[in-house]
Amino acid sequence: MTGLQPPTLTGIDTHAHIFRQDLPMAADRRYSPNYDAQVEQYLKHLDRNGLSHGVLIQPSFLGTDNQFMLDALRRYPQRLRGVAVVDAQISEAQLDELAEAGVVGIRLNLIGKSLTDYSGPVWQALFKRLASRGWQVEIQRGIDDVALVAASILACGVRVVIDHFGLPNGGIDVQKPSHQAFLELLAEERVWLKLSAPYRSHSGLAEASRVLAQAREASGGIERFLWGSDWPNTQFEDHTDYDRQVAFIEALLPDAGERAQVLMDNPAKLFGFGVSR
Repeated sequence: MTGLQPPTLTGIDTHAHIFRQDLPMAADRRYSPNYDAQVEQYLKHLDRNGLSHGVLIQPSFLGTDNQFMLDALRRYPQRLRGVAVVDAQISEAQLDELAEAGVVGIRLNLIGKSLTDYSGPVWQALFKRLASRGWQVEIQRGIDDVALVAASILACGVRVVIDHFGLPNGGIDVQKPSHQAFLELLAEERVWLKLSAPYRSHSGLAEASRVLAQAREASGGIERFLWGSDWPNTQFEDHTDYDRQVAFIEALLPDAGERAQVLMDNPAKLFGFGVSR
């Protein structure tokens, strides 16, 4: 914690990653970066685009070793929050350490993985502990499985954040039961949706706009929608960059008032920006 005056809230990027290629990597990783993505580089992107705050998401290839992210959070406590990757049996002391650094949730990156039974006692105990802290559980999984994964997590009283539009590759087909279940999930008041990384669903602006319209109707508005750059756009670095993701959300939400809600009001509430720590 520093005595510096917090920056004026002008916009929040809720999804970015930092790492170094020489850091220890998780044994079960699907991908290894061949470059560094440092927090100072990230802050320059925020500054250039008039954004005041950001949220660092622990990349899956670093596993449960969150120290690199925690160091950045401690150096920039007024501007950054974090979402960690943890073991289900993490201790309260370890959770306290994460919280002290500015972590406000955990992430389940389930891409390419067999689904775990999150209704089991160990995971349920963790989710209840997170709920008591006011934390969130962030899920990255394709649209066909998201509602199935989220159900037992929501039952613990914790907030759930769905990554990347729910990864609706090919769009949302209301005739599919799993897609309909996804839309019904969005009606839950503790479920939030990130309008981020449309390229991970191979979606252009037109398809993303259709998905947004369906999600807006299902959610009853945009009060629980967020935006994230997904910087440095791992495995898609040749297809997009920070500035293009900013341009994308501006095109997706052309109304300045709605854009301010998604980039400022909603994430400030969820991630606790403006609350001293």
